[in-house]
Amino acid sequence: MPSIFVKRLPHAAGLPVPQRMTVHASGCDVAAAVEDDIVISPGSRELIPTGLIFEIPQGFEVQVRPRSGLAVKHGVTVLNAPGTIDADYRGEVKVILMNLGAEPFTVKRGDRIAQLVPACIAQDVDFKEAGEISATGRGAGGFGHTGK
Repeated sequence: MPSIFVKRLPHAAGLPVPQRMTVHASGCDVAAAVEDDIVISPGSRELIPTGLIFEIPQGFEVQVRPRSGLAVKHGVTVLNAPGTIDADYRGEVKVILMNLGAEPFTVKRGDRIAQLVPACIAQDVDFKEAGEISATGRGAGGFGHTGK
């Protein structure tokens, strides 16, 4: 089983590394490494530090996804979901939270703000220009072409 190594920065002292909250969970919750509370006004976004740097194995990425509880209870989501942490990135992981709710939302130190999902990627695929593309039964149908 591949490992993702985690380096904790000083401002993340005492916070957990990403962890699954149940045995079969796909995502690992990640916590906010904020020193002071951050209030996200309705319609606003904030970049929230995690205080963590990852060493992700080649052939993998880590996707940053919203937590369903924050979305349904507060209207808070990850703005660029799913975000991608590439295997060669070695900076601090930060999460862009967006408040789509009607009330201000406060992020406190240690709050679980997103979930991280490790995923295999296809690295032996490239994009090649072609004059013709093969036909399918679906064709160009998209955005609700199969009904509600």
